[in-house]
Amino acid sequence: MRFEMAERTYIEAIREGLSEEMTRDPDVYVLGEDVAVGGPFGVTRGLAEQFGGNRVVNTPISEGTVVGLAIGAAVLGFRPVVEVMFIDFITLAMDQLVNHGAKLHYMSGGQLRVRLTIRVQGGALGNWGAHHSQSLEAWFLHVPGLKVVAPSNPADAKGLLKAAIRDDNPVLFIEHRGLYWSSGEVPEGDHVVPIGKAALRRSGRDVTVLAFSKMVSVALEAAEELATEGISVEVIDPRSLCPLDLETIETSVRKTSRLVIVHEAVLRGGIGAELAAQIQEAVFYYLDSPILRVGAPFAPVPSSGALENHFVPGKEQIVHAVRKAMGHTTAEQ
Repeated sequence: MRFEMAERTYIEAIREGLSEEMTRDPDVYVLGEDVAVGGPFGVTRGLAEQFGGNRVVNTPISEGTVVGLAIGAAVLGFRPVVEVMFIDFITLAMDQLVNHGAKLHYMSGGQLRVRLTIRVQGGALGNWGAHHSQSLEAWFLHVPGLKVVAPSNPADAKGLLKAAIRDDNPVLFIEHRGLYWSSGEVPEGDHVVPIGKAALRRSGRDVTVLAFSKMVSVALEAAEELATEGISVEVIDPRSLCPLDLETIETSVRKTSRLVIVHEAVLRGGIGAELAAQIQEAVFYYLDSPILRVGAPFAPVPSSGALENHFVPGKEQIVHAVRKAMGHTTAEQ
């Protein structure tokens, strides 16, 4: 099936996905702080006028209460979509999400299903400081029963959100503030991206770079620069962090024999460490160099603009890591 394409911002694509799913299924509703007036970035703007206050519900500033309420509604057959303004604030709902939402299906022997989507906004941009800029995806990858997705472009933002809403399991949908005003082509109509399927963003022969969310565009910029040096970089976007499409990643690494993993979160305990462990077990004898990781230093996100720019991994760090994987760097570099 072919879809017509339309230019959308990341925000517009998410809003469009929400509107289409609310139109398709009357059990879908949105709740969160200020969602009826659009939320902090305007993602839900206009939905209350379109669907009414019973389906776009402003809540108190109490993330634990909101997520607990949504889990109960999901068990009863609704499909709530919760907006948590910043991923940092989900710490206040960890008991409900991790100890209840992620486990009720298993602990009930399959009798209960938690049809819940939680939209969170993560990542650093705009000097918002350590309370509003973290990348905490690794915490949730450690929780059996949760699915975690992180779209890198408007088309995937819409398609993965629709898939998350239709899923019978709790899904953490991680958006990045730095992508909200980026634009791209989005298929019209019922565009759904399957959870658990990676995307090839650029073909290459020398090094595989694995990146997700905002780091995909940074990796593609690095690949363009490296191409001028004769280094051919393949860029893979997992899109879904749990479940993970290891087959696509492993196929790429078998071809290139080198892997650089990029994420915005701090390196220690980040998703890069888990990915490196899993991938090297499968492709160790294909590797021509150690798997390398690019990430943030082990520190809180600074609020200073200059320090934030230094903290967040950029094109230069990826270029250096790829050169190192190729053996093109010196000790001084």
